[in-house]
Amino acid sequence: MKQIKLEINIEARHYDELAEEDRQLIDAAREATQRSYAPYSHFSVGAAALLENGMVVTGTNQENAAYPSGLCAERTTLFYANSQYPDQAVKTLAIAARTESDFLDTPIPPCGACRQVLLETEKRYGKPMRILLYSKSDIYILNGVGGLLPLSFDGDYLK
Repeated sequence: MKQIKLEINIEARHYDELAEEDRQLIDAAREATQRSYAPYSHFSVGAAALLENGMVVTGTNQENAAYPSGLCAERTTLFYANSQYPDQAVKTLAIAARTESDFLDTPIPPCGACRQVLLETEKRYGKPMRILLYSKSDIYILNGVGGLLPLSFDGDYLK
């Protein structure tokens, strides 16, 4: 039998320890939660993507009474960025979530489907995408999607 050990490095910082550019991106993701359409779960998620050209694109979760028809904030943001700025890699993606009462106490990770889309976006541009996961206590910083999806399926398997 063979065992494989995978190690994931996540940096945890407080908001005031972040660089100004990262604070602004976190703020954009937090503000985006106010535009979420979450009448069923009352769980609002916002995402903000910093593109290589300096543009910031935001998105929110969009729910639907037919649950599979909704879309997460991360995918809304990345699909918009990729369609409107197809030649601009995503440098950093910030994600924030809140309930009706407040932002979360622990950082929110993306769902599995969003992790796959993050991976595809990273592969599309051939550059690692930094990820900032916001909470009131800490911000988790990952220097690529591999930290969220260490055993990932990508287009290389289809060749």
